[in-house]
Amino acid sequence: MGARVLICDDQELMRVGLRMVVDSQPDLMVVGEAADGPAAVALAAQLRPDVVMLDVRMPGLDGVAATARIRAMVPAARVVVITTFDLDEYAFAALRAGASGFVLKDAPAAELLVAIRGVLRGAAMVAPSVAGRLVDRYVTGTADPPADERCAALTDREREVLGLIARGLNNAEIAARLFLGETTVKTHINRILTKLRLRDRVSAVVFAYETGLARPGAGP
Repeated sequence: MGARVLICDDQELMRVGLRMVVDSQPDLMVVGEAADGPAAVALAAQLRPDVVMLDVRMPGLDGVAATARIRAMVPAARVVVITTFDLDEYAFAALRAGASGFVLKDAPAAELLVAIRGVLRGAAMVAPSVAGRLVDRYVTGTADPPADERCAALTDREREVLGLIARGLNNAEIAARLFLGETTVKTHINRILTKLRLRDRVSAVVFAYETGLARPGAGP
């Protein structure tokens, strides 16, 4: 049996298209569809899917609130938010609410499948360019950032790695930049997530900008 996917979008045509893409894969299967926020939450609680494809602009209950409720009720479910615009004001809030991925509605089918399989592996599926634009728009990074005692637990090297994660570098790029092995980089990242009590790279990016460990507009 393949990974179970719940599709939530108020546009029937979008739901049909997503179903066709997902059901065409032998390792994935659509277990339900929802056309509004309350139905998305109810079906997620009932069906316990592995992945929820969730439009951030849903009637009845927006995607941000729906993401938070789904994650609270079904912690193992991975939420991939989908939207028409790469600077949708709801998208960043949905990531903060617990979503693990972010894709555009006009993304190629292959990209959607990469996102689904990525979150199933525990990865954060947000393209660096999209993450950077979201951060630049919604996190000012200019005023005094809020203090967070968790920052004190990080070593200088871990702060450096976190800053590079926030700028969109992958493990291989971080390893090359810091002259480290990829295994060492993975170890640093795991320690960062553990110390900061964060779930994945997306939440690490948000944390880095919100606490001032990274700044919008900083170069890679």
